[in-house]
Amino acid sequence: QVQLVESGGGLAQPGGSLRLSCTASGRAFSGRAMGWFRQAPGKEREFVAAISWSGAGTKYADSVKGRFTISRDNAKNTVYLQMNSLKAEDTAAYYCAAASTGGITSTGYDYWGQGTQVTVSS
Repeated sequence: QVQLVESGGGLAQPGGSLRLSCTASGRAFSGRAMGWFRQAPGKEREFVAAISWSGAGTKYADSVKGRFTISRDNAKNTVYLQMNSLKAEDTAAYYCAAASTGGITSTGYDYWGQGTQVTVSS
């Protein structure tokens, strides 16, 4: 069974940091690019960041560029999203996803996690 399980969400103050993790079963991770998406209440899901299978390529939404960093550990089947300088507008449910290809992409994701909530508030 293919599974993506996110963790690390929670409450952070503006300017603070959180680190999200997503661990995948082998079939949902091996050879695939991975991405993070988010969805705030009343808004559509949006792309946040992606990383290629090798880890050499990354891509970010303009809204998080310079503040968020995506990385992966293929030996642990895990992808991370380090979020720094958090803002109230980063509040959303964050989802990790596995792409159908190994190259970096913001579309074409086959498998999705259940999501983890991130709330930025003082």
